Amino acid sequence: MSGTEIDELIEQLKTTSVSAGNSKTTNLLCEISATKDPKLFDKHELADCFLELTQCEDTNVRKEAAKCIAEITKSEVQRKKFTKRDIIAAFLECLRQVPTPDGSMELPIQICRALGNICYLNDEARDLILELEGDAVLLQLLDIASIDDVANAAQFIKVRGGLLSNYLLGGEGLAKRAMELGVMKKLQAIIATGASNVEVHEDLLLNTLPLLSILTENVADLNFEASLNIQLSRILAASTNPDLAEMCLELLHYQAESDEVKLLLAKDGLCETIYNLLEKYKTLASTSEARALMKLACELIVLILTGDESMHYLYTTTLLKNMVDWLDSSDIDLLTTGVLALGNFARTDSHCIYFVEQQTMNKLLEVLAKNNGVKDDVRLQHALLSALRNLVIPKPNKNAVIQAGLVQTILPMLEIHQPPVVFKLLGTLRMTVDGQEKLALELLKNKTLIEQLVHWSKSSDYAGVTGESLRLMAWLIKHAYLSKIAYALPRKGDAPAEQIADRIPLTQDYDRTSLSEFLANEGTVEAMVSMLTAQHLVMQNEALIALCILSVVYLSQAHQAGQDQAQRLQDELVKYEVGKKLAELISKSSDSMTKEIVENLQNCVNLLKSSEKLVAHLDQHNINELLKSIPILTEYCTL
Repeated sequence: MSGTEIDELIEQLKTTSVSAGNSKTTNLLCEISATKDPKLFDKHELADCFLELTQCEDTNVRKEAAKCIAEITKSEVQRKKFTKRDIIAAFLECLRQVPTPDGSMELPIQICRALGNICYLNDEARDLILELEGDAVLLQLLDIASIDDVANAAQFIKVRGGLLSNYLLGGEGLAKRAMELGVMKKLQAIIATGASNVEVHEDLLLNTLPLLSILTENVADLNFEASLNIQLSRILAASTNPDLAEMCLELLHYQAESDEVKLLLAKDGLCETIYNLLEKYKTLASTSEARALMKLACELIVLILTGDESMHYLYTTTLLKNMVDWLDSSDIDLLTTGVLALGNFARTDSHCIYFVEQQTMNKLLEVLAKNNGVKDDVRLQHALLSALRNLVIPKPNKNAVIQAGLVQTILPMLEIHQPPVVFKLLGTLRMTVDGQEKLALELLKNKTLIEQLVHWSKSSDYAGVTGESLRLMAWLIKHAYLSKIAYALPRKGDAPAEQIADRIPLTQDYDRTSLSEFLANEGTVEAMVSMLTAQHLVMQNEALIALCILSVVYLSQAHQAGQDQAQRLQDELVKYEVGKKLAELISKSSDSMTKEIVENLQNCVNLLKSSEKLVAHLDQHNINELLKSIPILTEYCTL
């Protein structure tokens, strides 16, 4: 229809008298509502004309007029023009009478459409509804449970949902007001009906659940009643509609942020339900939409497992075996979910020990061996390293995991430079070397590893990678040599340097090859010195222990061999200003130092003093006086 024809139609409508039984008006309205391009009406002022028509005694005219408004207000221009108090008040008055005496839903349907379109992205219209207390009228529509007009029931349910959605999308204020008017109780009643027979009530649910989503987004900390969460879980289990499944999953995702809800859903069998659905439909996830839905379902299983009580409960169910089975899946999302699930189960030592005994750890290593390259899936790699890191924490597991080839499997991953993967890789190695002297000695000699650690400690934009690189170097030194030289360290940090030197074991008592090869890598001493001023006290303490060990091994005058290395160590300690770093450490952290850190600090300073060159260097930075200023030492002195 052309613009000229539209002009003629509008003119005829304005000049036609409205009377009962006059079909001309109805015919004109039908022609207008059939127009496919609503923008053709933009230049016309139609609001007053249609206001008169909506108040006509002829129900048919009112219905067709409302239908026209619904079509015309698909245009933003006309949406604004129809944002008038009188029009909105007339519509609300009509909706107040629903259900109508004759039971017909045709007029309410068109009014819902018209008012819904006027409200679309239109805060002015929403404000008018609020001023007229029309929100109570709109919410009253949710109380209509049975509809006599069966032919139009589905359409009414659809437009009712659309109208309320467009209104509530107005933001937090409208949503909170709806909560005060009891919207949740009304929605729960509808959803309970839907959950009783999902197949029959599919349309009802599809047009009601979006309202829950809008409220969830706009009302802070909106917690559903337990019964509603259970109903959503049951709807998910019973539905074959992907849109309905997606809505349920998204709502349950939000609710499952609460540990209480995690346990509720775990006990209701939601994870097993999702597992069964994914097994049933996994071969059909060929489209991007289906794949996104599959990922959403997988993520909900993992989210529920992040709760402590829910994890412990699910450990006793079939879900554990199901997740182990997914380690054999060729589907990357199911495989990753299985790994993430097992990583969450592995949050207690007893579970970790069980996984090693049952060879689950070996299956994880097999998966990692196939996915440890630069081009492999980063999310899967991160999940695998997280799980293996947890498994290697219990002492009884360490030797078994090392023997199974963990280190050989993850060292090739040093070529990967994705920060989340690197962070987990370094953390896994650090947990693995804990108490494992032989492995620590081997890794200290691994030039590729040490060079990469030095590089990451200096250049990473990811603070976690920087910290883990430094910590792993310090742990390698500690676990390789602390047991060999521990008796050389005084139990209190106030022993004179010459006494410490006398107690240092002789060169032949232990092999310094690994440490020498470590120090041969440029930047290793600098890394340990820089770690003294790390943000966290635990890292400062680890740096002190590493420097104590280096000092014991190389700075003792009792050692005749390795003079070149001793000289180089002294030179580098001065070059990288160990005195300045120690001064910074004391100045910034003295108030929060524990007794252990203070003793390690004293030991470190006294050990460094076994070198005349370092005595002068430390004096330049007034270390002796600064030590006296540490509050915990002052307290000891005044007791």
